[in-house]
Amino acid sequence: MAQEVWLQVMAIVTGFMNACVCLGSAAGYLIVCGQVFVVVFPTDDATRNLFVVSVGIFVCCPMALARHVGFTRHLAAMTVGALILLVIVVAWYMGEHRIDESVTTESFLLGPGEATFVAYMNSINNMIFAYNNQFNVPQLTRELTHEPSRDGMTKVAILSTSVTFLLYALVFLLSVLAFGVAENQKDSLILDLMPVREEIHVRISLMAVMFSVLTCFQLHIYPIQQFLAYLVRKARGCSSDDEKADVVYFGRSLTRWYDIFCALGSVCLVVLIAVVITSLRAMLDFIGAFGAAYISFMVPPMWIIALRRKDEQNFSWFNKEILWSVSFLALGLFLFVFGTYSAILPILGL
Repeated sequence: MAQEVWLQVMAIVTGFMNACVCLGSAAGYLIVCGQVFVVVFPTDDATRNLFVVSVGIFVCCPMALARHVGFTRHLAAMTVGALILLVIVVAWYMGEHRIDESVTTESFLLGPGEATFVAYMNSINNMIFAYNNQFNVPQLTRELTHEPSRDGMTKVAILSTSVTFLLYALVFLLSVLAFGVAENQKDSLILDLMPVREEIHVRISLMAVMFSVLTCFQLHIYPIQQFLAYLVRKARGCSSDDEKADVVYFGRSLTRWYDIFCALGSVCLVVLIAVVITSLRAMLDFIGAFGAAYISFMVPPMWIIALRRKDEQNFSWFNKEILWSVSFLALGLFLFVFGTYSAILPILGL
């Protein structure tokens, strides 16, 4: 009984942390949209905030009302193409302006001389955040028209991870060489391209990036909506299977109205965060440590240990799998605690 209660609590905590990651990701996307707007159409903060709110109302809210997210797969190739175009533009910039003077062998491999352990930790936070996208996999697989095979899912995972890693590596190499290190780098690659914003291909690439992040927006809102709707159903003492027998208002069940409210409320919260916090780097550092480290490094070993403990007769803390899980959990705890501490320091100006 105690173990079942613990699993329920763990599920709610994990859902909350997952929702935090999705909130941060979605807010980061709107921050990117705001930065693209500022670069393409130089303006003040008030106009930038108005643009972010407008995008949230007229683009993100309608997308958030979709009951399925599988439709976004049709735009996946276009979003990858947008990122490839951005890589090409950065390569063009480096070819036009040569390698930045601040880039030396030492600074490229080890970072600037004044870099601290906190700075390196925040870089790790960014990497954890970048690869933490498993929260939308269950919904995407659920919407497939056929039962996915293990081999097929493995091939998809390898292909998507390889393409992601290749694009990240190219962006890292080219952006560091083109824009330098330390103070030479601005908050994001979007702002780094500010000096050449008049070039037509730069503007096209920036607009393509905006299209890419808005396409991915619904993938991050949906898990938040599901978590909030789950809490509401728990509070009402019903499940998603009760929707057909639920009270109907204006042609929709009460449960569906709760889903709509949760979706629109999530978008409003994301818009508020994006308006208040304008630094993309601060957002990614904090979410990468606080949420993504927990989801990626702490949840998997905890679930493995919990599942193995059900077989009390054969369970042993000295089993290789359990020892590996405990070690992985210790690493996740370090990334979660010290990573969050490192992300908060710059925000507080320390």
